[in-house]
Amino acid sequence: MGSDTMEELIICIARALVNHPEAVTVTKIQKADIEVYRLHVASEDMGKVIGKQGKIARAIRLVVKAAAVRADVKVAVDIV
Repeated sequence: MGSDTMEELIICIARALVNHPEAVTVTKIQKADIEVYRLHVASEDMGKVIGKQGKIARAIRLVVKAAAVRADVKVAVDIV
């Protein structure tokens, strides 16, 4: 599972949650030994991606980290 697949996974999850799926983008930044994925959504969709008390954001990070374990890489997901 490469970085393209990680990006597709994040985009797929985010688009299912928001009202403006066309505004969902993911950029990858390499920091030392960690791949950081920055999720961008429309400003009015931020609450839907973060969820109450950050529960949705934590769930997205959990799924991506589980996929990263299979790919043997360290990842982080930032919602901006």
